[in-house]
Amino acid sequence: RLIRRIVRDSKFRGHDALKTLRLWPAVRQGEEKNIFPFQEEADIMFNSALIYELAILKKYVEPLLKAIPPEIAEFAEAKRLLKFTAYFLPLEEAEVPSNSILREFIGNSCFV
Repeated sequence: RLIRRIVRDSKFRGHDALKTLRLWPAVRQGEEKNIFPFQEEADIMFNSALIYELAILKKYVEPLLKAIPPEIAEFAEAKRLLKFTAYFLPLEEAEVPSNSILREFIGNSCFV
């Protein structure tokens, strides 16, 4: 989810990866307070992760993470995420259907 967020924040909010990484603890705190305690009361829950999403997000997130300098505290998290993305071969976004939830993060959704 963090990788999705970094890509979306860069493409649609003008944030660099450093800003998103710095805001992430507050996002997680909000989830812990406002979402997770009530999730069992939801009528339905589903996992929106896609088998191919990291292969698509890879080309977007890697340059953003590489831009974080080593002297910044968030560099360790950027390095961890880069190590994780190294396990995936990139796919072209042309393969992503326009109605895929992944389009919310990379653009060109048929729903916007």
